[in-house]
Amino acid sequence: MLKAELRKKYMQKRKALSSDEAFLLSEEILEHFLTYFRPYSGQKVHIFIPIEKFNEVDTKIFIQYFLAQNIRVYVPKIVEGQLISIEVFEDTVFEHNSWGISEPLSNVDSGENNFHYVITPLLYCDGKGNRVGYGKGFYDGLFQNISAETKKIGVNYFDPEENIDDVWENDIPLDYLVTPADVLSFFNGLE
Repeated sequence: MLKAELRKKYMQKRKALSSDEAFLLSEEILEHFLTYFRPYSGQKVHIFIPIEKFNEVDTKIFIQYFLAQNIRVYVPKIVEGQLISIEVFEDTVFEHNSWGISEPLSNVDSGENNFHYVITPLLYCDGKGNRVGYGKGFYDGLFQNISAETKKIGVNYFDPEENIDDVWENDIPLDYLVTPADVLSFFNGLE
């Protein structure tokens, strides 16, 4: 299927979930992430803050866990059309931007690009790690500028069902997809 068709289909599937269902599925995704990757104190994680009106995976529970375990947390913020990474702490002050996304008040880019994990938003991911996002390309830009050792991880309520037919040459695939049912690796068995 084409990205536009998949974007529409999976946006509708996500909207059909109740807030309770979405939260329970998010907890299962977090459990799978923790069991598979076993993050530990001092590691650095770049993670998105969910857009609640789009019923995204609730990554606030990930962030709470990471901060409690002294795992360093960085979140994205769009400043002058660019995605920057801001380190956050228990006392970080947030505000809603014009799109309704919660962001840190600070505009100070951490300059960090050596993350252990980048947990990325998506609407759909196929069986090859190709993802469908919102079409802005911010994460492809981020992926080009991070360490080659960084694990690029998508989180989604749904397993891959069909291939994305219009993958572009600049699209950078994910390394893993974490769903409520499983953790999928796109390394063809090699890590």
